[in-house]
Amino acid sequence: MPIVTVPRIGVSVDLVILTVRGGSLSTLVWRRDSDPYAGLVALPGGFIRLDEGLSAAAVRVLGERAGLPGAPVHLEQLRSYGYPDRDPTRRAVSVAYLGLAPDLPAPDTPQMSWQPVASLAAMAFDHARILRDGVERARSKLEYTSLAAAFCRDEFTVAELRRVYEIVWGTPLDPRNFHRKVTGAERFLVETGNVTTSGGRPAQLYRRGDAVLLHPPMLRPREQRPREDAPPPRIP
Repeated sequence: MPIVTVPRIGVSVDLVILTVRGGSLSTLVWRRDSDPYAGLVALPGGFIRLDEGLSAAAVRVLGERAGLPGAPVHLEQLRSYGYPDRDPTRRAVSVAYLGLAPDLPAPDTPQMSWQPVASLAAMAFDHARILRDGVERARSKLEYTSLAAAFCRDEFTVAELRRVYEIVWGTPLDPRNFHRKVTGAERFLVETGNVTTSGGRPAQLYRRGDAVLLHPPMLRPREQRPREDAPPPRIP
């Protein structure tokens, strides 16, 4: 039998960590100080170890690389990226994970920072494409799941939740219509019995209910939904 040569391929995990910070949808990035792509920012990531699974690697990278050990981050697998020219130094496959969380602390590493998603047109490797995919996944999941509350504190007002939707979707929403929809969705919000005590008229505080899927769903305005015939995003 002929000898089959198995190519050596590096497998990494890259994290799209999204949070609402300073009124903007932001993601955690680090600035590269060596080639390739020296000076450009990249998503936090790392190669998996021989003795760990993908989800364990994502949790490890979240703590070691992103500097967020034990942070309340919702992590889920986004998709895999394996086209041949995505890394100019080696044949590499990346399994990307999407993380959603409330406003997280500033990193204690100078190279790592939170940056508004809208400001990140140029990134190292194919990370701009991975970031766009992560943002679109987050926007979509806010329509039919309760994950919008993952951007909020344990207790929050409807106005704070509406602001999350507006920032992630990138469009203003009618306050009364939004209030009716979120309070009418089955088991989405639970009244805590508490109200805000600082500034202006007291507002009811809620916490996230046990609903996973929203019924009825919170649909994006039509102009914010991706076109089915839209061309694939260009990689910078």
